[in-house]
Amino acid sequence: MSSSLDAGTTARTLFGRIEVPQALRALVRARESGLIALATLIGVIAGLVVAGMSWGVAIMHHFLFGVDWGDRLSAMTRINPIAAIIVPLTGGVVFGFFLWILVRVRPGREVDPIEANALHGGRMSFRGSLIVALQTVWSSGVGASVGLEAGYTQFASGIASWIGQAFRLRRRDLRVLVGCGAAAAIAGAFGAPLAGAFYAFELVIASYSVANLAPVGVSALVGYLVASKLVEAPLGIGSLYVSHVRGVDLVISALVGLMAAGVGVLLMRSVAACETLMNKVRIRPVLRPALGGLVVGMLAIISPEVLSSGHGAIQISSIYAQPLSMIALLFVLKSVASIISLGTGFRGGLFFASLLIGSLGGRMFSDVVTYIWPSSGLDPHVYAIVGLGALSVSVIGGPLTMTFIALETTGDFWLTTAVLIAIIVAAQVTRETFGYSFATWRFHLRGEGIRSAADIGWIRELTVRRMMRPDIRTVPAFTTVGRFRLVYPLGSTAQVIAVDEQKRYAGMVTVSDAHAPELDEARPIRDIMHHRDSWLLPTMTVKEAVILFDRAEAEALAVVEAPDNKEVVGLLTEAYALKRYSTELEQRRQEILGE
Repeated sequence: MSSSLDAGTTARTLFGRIEVPQALRALVRARESGLIALATLIGVIAGLVVAGMSWGVAIMHHFLFGVDWGDRLSAMTRINPIAAIIVPLTGGVVFGFFLWILVRVRPGREVDPIEANALHGGRMSFRGSLIVALQTVWSSGVGASVGLEAGYTQFASGIASWIGQAFRLRRRDLRVLVGCGAAAAIAGAFGAPLAGAFYAFELVIASYSVANLAPVGVSALVGYLVASKLVEAPLGIGSLYVSHVRGVDLVISALVGLMAAGVGVLLMRSVAACETLMNKVRIRPVLRPALGGLVVGMLAIISPEVLSSGHGAIQISSIYAQPLSMIALLFVLKSVASIISLGTGFRGGLFFASLLIGSLGGRMFSDVVTYIWPSSGLDPHVYAIVGLGALSVSVIGGPLTMTFIALETTGDFWLTTAVLIAIIVAAQVTRETFGYSFATWRFHLRGEGIRSAADIGWIRELTVRRMMRPDIRTVPAFTTVGRFRLVYPLGSTAQVIAVDEQKRYAGMVTVSDAHAPELDEARPIRDIMHHRDSWLLPTMTVKEAVILFDRAEAEALAVVEAPDNKEVVGLLTEAYALKRYSTELEQRRQEILGE
């Protein structure tokens, strides 16, 4: 026996589940400072993840596209046409073949941080997260127009969840630790610790409390420090030149937010439409990434800035000095490239792409307004950043996240005010007209009713099977009232389940009704049965059960194994279901408030 593991500890593989000694688990679970210590560790790991994935993409760009060390693929103004076509096409072929193998070796899909916290109590797969990270690196490395943020947050949060499960953390603490991984990853990628922290609060944990402030904040700060030491130029949006923001700019920014919401919704719907088109034309999934790579490569010949995530393009201040026609062309090409890349199966996010598209859109807006209203004096650099924040919040969500990205990137408070106004308008319009972010929209297309990372998984886990009483009392439906009275006198029980000749559910008999004086003892109890067509299934959630109780106006209902055979497996009362429901709701309230 290993001296470092207690008798109840299991250690499978490097990527499987492992449990730390019980004494150490108890130390971490007993104090909030224990969770902060784990969050610090997660911050270090997330910083290394950001640096490692950045290096991986840079190495691929160097050898595949001939990009000089220290430069970025999307910063190139010219590219070898042969490489522009061959690399994404070949990369798509390899990627499609990998997916074909993966489906057979590892069926199903991987859970991302938002879904993990919403439905699974923060539980994520280490192996699955590593696979997603490698897929993202490959997709961006071969030039697909996808963002790396999906891989950053997936892998960092996956490691955080793996560590949290090793310590057997409580559900609420595990969810916070997953948020710490995402916070540190975003902070390291953008060089913005405040934005990273609020990314976790708004998008991954879906709540803010005093209890989760310290671990998330510390993790974001450590992730930023580690990444900034290892990566010379973090994958952030860079600081653009800004000028004084006037009062009129604050008003016009609201219009930018309105237009950005429309563009954001169009982008998200277009990705889904591209996936639908692939299904309609019956292109095999293994071939779709190759088709996407070919299209992106053809677009890259026109404008190399469409390749990869677009960080190089957004950091070139000279691009905003180009004529409006060039800006508009890149705006369209980058949008199409991102839609095609994601719609044909490449792995990545839309966050980074939305930053570039939004900044280009803001620049276009300022040029058009200046042409119509020459005396307006709009600064294109200001509106590039306003558009950047507005479109990104429409696509990703997280108003405070995008506000802090603008503030930490530019250091300009007045500019951040203009960005905040645009963000508020864009977020509200998107919320009312569309109702989803890009992540939750993808959940919706898969049939998941997730609107945020708010913990609703406990409702699915609190099923009728977990609440029902298996020690049921049944009686044949042909039993006479007199016989029933002898077996079940008044006070013995309240409800008895009646079954037919095949032992299937027939109805409910109330003991007090069976003892009514006016009843003839020779009558069968089937004449006084209730709720013949109302029953519960073991897989129903507590919420569904409560709705059925209300609809049937019943105090208790039988639980049957399946609707086709109606084999009785248990009994559930409305009072107990409501009690459990209320208890769980109160526990969730305490977690949100940090009590």
